[in-house]
Amino acid sequence: MEVYIDKKINMKIRNYIYLLTLSLLIVSCSDETEQVDDNQDNTNNSYVTWTGDLLNFEKSDGADPSLQSNQDRITDNVWITRGNDGGQIYNIAKENISDKNSSPVGTEWAIGSLDDIGSLNFSKFRSAVGSPKGVVGKNLVLHLIQDDIYLSVRFTSWSSGQKGGFSYSRSTPE
Repeated sequence: MEVYIDKKINMKIRNYIYLLTLSLLIVSCSDETEQVDDNQDNTNNSYVTWTGDLLNFEKSDGADPSLQSNQDRITDNVWITRGNDGGQIYNIAKENISDKNSSPVGTEWAIGSLDDIGSLNFSKFRSAVGSPKGVVGKNLVLHLIQDDIYLSVRFTSWSSGQKGGFSYSRSTPE
């Protein structure tokens, strides 16, 4: 009888230790998960911004948008140009022509400055600026979505009459 009781007690102790170990493991893992989540939240609150020297880009009226010299190749994912049909700018790295509802694909825009980035409302180009010909002289922030980079842009010209020309200054990496 004593041997049976000892085995029963040993079994309870082993089960207790097993459950205690399992509980500690679960608590330990959940603490790590919370730390990872906290770090992700902190990352979302910090922005990668380009505040280096300004680069001036110009596409002349009638210039071929398929030529590299007529594209602002900001990153491997975003190459800004404009067709000669009077449309808006588009990302020739991701699309063949402009679409007033979605171009430039892979970007979002806001009127404002990098200093106010946390309070800006980003949207597609046309939603942000209204009529593209009215964009000249406005301070904009461009978000390169896939690269998760923010930079300042200020348009200096916009040709009308289906010429396709435009120019702007934008910030570069430091």
